[in-house]
Amino acid sequence: MTTVSPTPDTTPVTPPATTPQVSADQNPPPSMRLRELAFGAACAAAVRAAARLGVADALGGTPASAAELALVVDAEPVPLQRLLRALCCYGIFSETAEGKFVHSDMSRLLREDDPNSLKYISLWCTEPWTWEVWPRLDDAVRSGTSVFPETFGKGFFDYLHQDAGESAQVFNRAMTTSSVQSAQDVADLLDLTGVSSVADIGGGQGHVLASLLEKHPSVRGTLLDLPGVVARADARLREGGRFADRVRIVPGDCREDIPFEVDLYIIKNILEWDDESTRRTLANVVAAARPGARVVIIENLVDDTPSMRFTTAMDLLLLLNVGGAKHTRESLVGRMSDAGLRVGEIHPVNAYLHAFECVVP
Repeated sequence: MTTVSPTPDTTPVTPPATTPQVSADQNPPPSMRLRELAFGAACAAAVRAAARLGVADALGGTPASAAELALVVDAEPVPLQRLLRALCCYGIFSETAEGKFVHSDMSRLLREDDPNSLKYISLWCTEPWTWEVWPRLDDAVRSGTSVFPETFGKGFFDYLHQDAGESAQVFNRAMTTSSVQSAQDVADLLDLTGVSSVADIGGGQGHVLASLLEKHPSVRGTLLDLPGVVARADARLREGGRFADRVRIVPGDCREDIPFEVDLYIIKNILEWDDESTRRTLANVVAAARPGARVVIIENLVDDTPSMRFTTAMDLLLLLNVGGAKHTRESLVGRMSDAGLRVGEIHPVNAYLHAFECVVP
């Protein structure tokens, strides 16, 4: 997208003065804080609007007025200024004393070309179906089950792929972005000393596996996921790719069978289904693995983490759409132990993921 400024967007611009903005350390009184939280949908909607309009992509490295940005994103100047001022209150963009707008650390994350971009994750969390299920959270809490089938007449993934093609594309891009961004963190964390073979179970397009193979040239890898998922595997893993001669791609469902032995099994962000699916997956790993094989389970936690607001929100959304749940440290260890795994050390991967080291007895 064309920007309003020819200056490359590589360094933060600090204006000489800014208009007053809301900050966490201002500590509003409880009555105002609750009002702000009750209007939380406005903030989410504003983030979504900015992402869909491409405002962050349009804003370059120098201050720009709402009128200048409006020409680029095809919007009306005054409503766009209102949107930007609302976002500035949350630290997404900043407004100068002259009434122009500049990037903040958070607004840069809405740029499509930012290496840590959260544009598609922000869109995924605010897709149209979310606005229909959030108001029914009380029903989900009463019943303990997903409200999606009753709301849309079918299960979440059936709806996504049959009735909401655009949302499915956003989902795929968001999951790819998230996986790519965390893959290097996982590769940097894991010690593969003594490991000659590794499998990514339910590993999506295999970004974690590709990062591990890149870092460890002597290791061979296996990617297991549903046929439609592995068909879109990372190009480095497919025929003709850099690691194709060290990889086997296995279409399948880890809840049904895991038909191979390896030294290390990685299970990342898939044990958030219903308890029966989690139990079957872990049982299949234990059944497939030789004694002494390592199993590393990587998950978001809803306790003992610096990202509690994020992970607890995901936990509630999982309840609404698929009847799933994020885990506490205790609940995840319990499920691993019940499956027969011997649980060892637990390591933070980054601000929102933890890795549980396990061994098959």
